Amino acid sequence: MEQYAVEMLHITKRFPGIIANDDITLQLKKGEIHALLGENGAGKSTLMSVLFGLYTPEEGEIRMDGQAVKIRNPNDANARGIGMVHQHFKLVECFTVLDNIIMGVEPTNKLGFLQKKHAREKVLAMSEKYGLHVNPDALISDITVGMQQRTEILKMLYRENDILIFDEPTAVLTPQEIDELMQIMKNLAAEGKSILFISHKLNEIMAVADRCSVLRKGKYIGTVEIKNTTKAELSRMMVGRDVKFAVDKEEAKPADVVMDVQHMTVASKQHDNDAVRDVSFQVRRGEIVCIAGIDGNGQSELVFGVTGLEPLKSGKITMCGQDITKAPIRKRSTSGMSHIPEDRHKHGLVLDYTLEDNMVLQRYFEPQFTNGIGFLKRGAIHAYAEKLIDQYDVRSGQGAVTVARSMSGGNQQKAIIAREIDKDPELLVAVQPTRGLDVGAIEYIHQQIVAQRDAGKAVLLVSLELDEVMNVSDRILVMYEGEIVGEFDPKKVTVEELGLYMAGAKREGVAQ
Repeated sequence: MEQYAVEMLHITKRFPGIIANDDITLQLKKGEIHALLGENGAGKSTLMSVLFGLYTPEEGEIRMDGQAVKIRNPNDANARGIGMVHQHFKLVECFTVLDNIIMGVEPTNKLGFLQKKHAREKVLAMSEKYGLHVNPDALISDITVGMQQRTEILKMLYRENDILIFDEPTAVLTPQEIDELMQIMKNLAAEGKSILFISHKLNEIMAVADRCSVLRKGKYIGTVEIKNTTKAELSRMMVGRDVKFAVDKEEAKPADVVMDVQHMTVASKQHDNDAVRDVSFQVRRGEIVCIAGIDGNGQSELVFGVTGLEPLKSGKITMCGQDITKAPIRKRSTSGMSHIPEDRHKHGLVLDYTLEDNMVLQRYFEPQFTNGIGFLKRGAIHAYAEKLIDQYDVRSGQGAVTVARSMSGGNQQKAIIAREIDKDPELLVAVQPTRGLDVGAIEYIHQQIVAQRDAGKAVLLVSLELDEVMNVSDRILVMYEGEIVGEFDPKKVTVEELGLYMAGAKREGVAQ
C-alpha cells in the first residue's frame, strides 16, 4: 500500500456563479515533487487554499498519513506541517524580511521580550544552506519580487513545515532565479519534504516534478509520471487542444520614432546609486523593442520613469514629438501611452472594484462613459466590459460585476491587457505581460502584442522570460546595473550570449 503524505479526496468547492473544484482527488507521495497544472482559473490555487485551510470545501475529505484530518485555518495547516508560498505574497511591506519570517512564531524570553538574535542566526543559516540569500534587515517594500519570494520560502522553512505548497513560484523570477529555485526544491525533496508545485510552465514541470496532475475548468483530468510524458501531451491535457509554442510574426517594418528617451537617470529608493543611469533609446512604429535583464537591474525604475510613476533625476522623454518628461500619468495616458504594469495589484487594478470599473479606470471621463453633467453611464460601462471580457476570454464567476480581488491572477492579468490594448495606444509599454499566464493565454497575448506592432504601434516590452525576449522582440536592449550594455537582433544572438551581458560579464559601446 502506497504511503501518501497528503490525500485530497473528492474535493468540491463552490463560489457564486462558479464551481472552482468539481470532485477533485489529488494524492501526494512522501518526498516527491508533485506538479499541479492547469489554465488560469482552472481551480489550482483554490484547491491548494483548501489544503492550507483558507477555504472549507463543501464536499470531500483530506487525509494525512492515512488519517482523516480537519484543516479549519492556516494555523491548523501550519500545526500539521503544511506551509504555503502564495502566488501573491502575504508579506507586510513596512516590516523587515526577518520580522516577516518570524511573524506569529516570534521567539521570546521568559518575560515575553522579543529575542531576535537567535532567530536572525537561524534565518541566516537557513538562507545559506538552501541558497536563499536575503538581507534580513531590508524592508519588504524595498526588495525585488524575487527576494520577496525567497522571504516567503524562508517563512515556511523557519516553521519546519514538511509539506510545502508553491503557488506559481516562478511567475516573478528571472531565469537564473528559476534555476536556483528548482535546485532548492530538489534539495528539499531529497531531505524528505513533500512538495506541491502549482505551475503552467511546462519546461519547469518537466525539469523538476516527479508526477503531474492536470485540472481543466475545475475538473480533474488525470495524473501522469513526468518521465513518461511530453510537453505537447501536457499542454493538450491542460488546454484541451494543441498549442503552438512559437510566435508567428512577419519581419518588422520600423517607421518613425514614437518615443525618444535621452540621457534618462532615475534615482533608486534602496540605495544612493541611481537605479537608471544615463540611458538613451528610441522605439519606432511597427517594432517591438525589448528590455531584457536580470530582475533588479533598473528595469522597473526605467518603466516608472517612462510611465510617470517616478520623476526623472535628469534626461528627457518625448512621445509623438511632445515633451512628456514632466507630464502627469493621465496626460501620458490620453496622449497615447498604455501601460501593462509589472505589479498588477499595486499599479494595475483596484482590487475591491468590480471588473467593469477596472476596465474604465483611465477612461471613465470620456463622453462614451460619462454624460454632460458628470454622471457615469453605467449601461455603457457594463456593455464595454462585457465586450472585452468576451474578446479576451477573461474568466470570472459573475462577469463584469465580479470583484477583481476574487479572480485568479492570470485572469486579472488578462483584464489589464484587454483594457490597455483596447485604448488603441500609440505606445504600448508591456512589463512582464504574460507573467502568471498559461500556455494558451500566452499564445493569445503574444498574438495581440504582435498585432499592435503590425498595426503601426510602437511596443516597449520588458521581460525576464528569455523565451519571450527571443520570440517576441524585434530588437533587444540588455540592462545591467542601470545601464544599457548591449543592443541585439534576436535572430542573430544566442541565449548564452544574452546571458553573459545580463550577468555583466560582457558589455559593448551601444550605437544608438
